[in-house]
Amino acid sequence: MGEKQSENRIQTVCLLVLSTVAIAAALLWLRPVMIPFVLAIFFSLILSPLINFQMRRLRFPRPLAVLTTFLLGFAVLFLIGLIMTSSINQLIKNADQYQTQLNQLIDRATGALPLEWFEETAAQSTENGSEADRKFDAKQLISPKALGSAFIKAANSAMSMLSQGTMVMIFLLFLLIGQQKSKHQPQLWLEVAPRVQRYIVIKSLLSVLTGVLVGITLWVLGIHLALAFGFLVVIFNFIPSIGSILATLLPLPVVVLSPEISPLAAVLAIAIPAVIQFAIGNVIEPKIMGDMLELHPVTIMIALIIWGMLWGIVGMLLATPITAIMKILFTKLDQTKPVARIMAGQFGPPD
Repeated sequence: MGEKQSENRIQTVCLLVLSTVAIAAALLWLRPVMIPFVLAIFFSLILSPLINFQMRRLRFPRPLAVLTTFLLGFAVLFLIGLIMTSSINQLIKNADQYQTQLNQLIDRATGALPLEWFEETAAQSTENGSEADRKFDAKQLISPKALGSAFIKAANSAMSMLSQGTMVMIFLLFLLIGQQKSKHQPQLWLEVAPRVQRYIVIKSLLSVLTGVLVGITLWVLGIHLALAFGFLVVIFNFIPSIGSILATLLPLPVVVLSPEISPLAAVLAIAIPAVIQFAIGNVIEPKIMGDMLELHPVTIMIALIIWGMLWGIVGMLLATPITAIMKILFTKLDQTKPVARIMAGQFGPPD
């Protein structure tokens, strides 16, 4: 009997591993459809309280509440598109100015640092060239063509994300229309939905607050693309741990390459957003949310890596709530309860 139980456990583990690999391959293959669909699900969780508010407080019928909520979501998406388009146009407009400032910074660096070994390397690699050709030119490391290519890639990535917004809005419309209050909802959904919804709503409000404060700070300091950086702060704040760091450092290249920015303003453009991120992310957010999702920090980081590999930036944004849903589901099956305990950081014997 003991050998049979051991074999059953081994078979179960093997099936779980094979199923995980198959599901990961399917998620990677179906990412053009799954990413907009999953985003629409989470947006519907965010907008559901607004629909309920209109129905209870304003006495709107459900179709009208869904219509106004959908139009609000479309207006927000349109506003984001305007911000990104304006930022891309400003980047293109100031590209020459940034290149000039970059060349000046490189000239200062090459004049202040001992770069003789660069010249020796260049001379060894050029056997038949002239002395002028063998001379090291640091400005060739970052050419206008390379800089323009980087801007184009960034613009294409932003526009690609916005192009998926249409499919997200279509899915969202059908999800909002299909939501009906029922007294006989599955018990599992009644347990999962409120916790995930509360996390997403609170995280969204705190991220918007952080983005608004950072955007206003950068705008007051005269930093280019202040609105775009404020919007990116909202997005990156959904990425645990590293998101706030990336959001704080995002304005650094623009700050360095803007000649009209004073040294004091440049320091404040990094220091003040860092203080805002720290205060909201490490003081206010833990007091409001606590350990809402019951996930160990190592579990969150592993989920961040895995979902980032599968779905890129969007996967990193959705890694935490998706992992929380998986953890709740694992607690419902006897075979996966140990996995759920490990995800929560409970490594000891069960109580």
